[in-house]
Amino acid sequence: MGLVNGKIAVVTGGGSGLGRACAETLAREGAQVVVTDIDDEGMAATVASIEKQGGAALYHHHDTTDEAAWQSVLGEVQSRCGGLHILVNNAGIAIGGPLWEMTLDDWRRQNAVNLDGVFLGTKHAIPLIDQSGGGSIIIMSSVAGLRGSPGLAGYAASKGGVRLFAKSAALECAAAGLKVRVNSVHPGIIDTPIWTKFPTGGMGGGANAIDPEALASATVAHRAGRPGEIADGVLYLASDLASYVNGSELVIDGGIMAGGGTRSIVQN
Repeated sequence: MGLVNGKIAVVTGGGSGLGRACAETLAREGAQVVVTDIDDEGMAATVASIEKQGGAALYHHHDTTDEAAWQSVLGEVQSRCGGLHILVNNAGIAIGGPLWEMTLDDWRRQNAVNLDGVFLGTKHAIPLIDQSGGGSIIIMSSVAGLRGSPGLAGYAASKGGVRLFAKSAALECAAAGLKVRVNSVHPGIIDTPIWTKFPTGGMGGGANAIDPEALASATVAHRAGRPGEIADGVLYLASDLASYVNGSELVIDGGIMAGGGTRSIVQN
């Protein structure tokens, strides 16, 4: 029996990186997983990987900034799967560079995905999870949501925002007697494809450019984390092992927040 055997889970941004690792890990531990993303090929690859390992999964094209899309996806999850127990609000983007060069459009686009998408998913998942007997919402934040990060002011603002959003949502659910726990996860430098998505020259280029290998070597662990190491933390929060964990932040960072830090942190 797996740690989440028989549970229904939705993982946003599941087409690659941390989302894929979370989906694979939850499926391996017995959950039926619904993978959502705007990357159709990536989602199909994630589902194929899960099915190859004997797990159960399906996927939906999903713009997490669209409220109607959330209602449609969760409505289909309820009709096809019978309920919902776990939501991993993982979808996110990182737009870097000096804040005085960031456009208002980029600021708004980043917040639309990183904040609005998390709000919408949490808002619409809470009633369904409660009606399904209770469960867990896990919000993917970042170490950048706990400390400043040069070249990532907009990203840090969005990730800091979801950190306090998770705490407030947890308290609201508890006060209303809803059987829904809400926690945030804060990865450090993780080996995911997000590093390849930045413009040539890194975040602003020159002195502001990000070198992930250099950042990882500066951690206490002297390496980048593996997506599966973050997914294991998500699994813990999704499972009954974390039944007394609510409104908390789980930091998985190779020692950065302990004082062995680096100057800039991103993931997803």
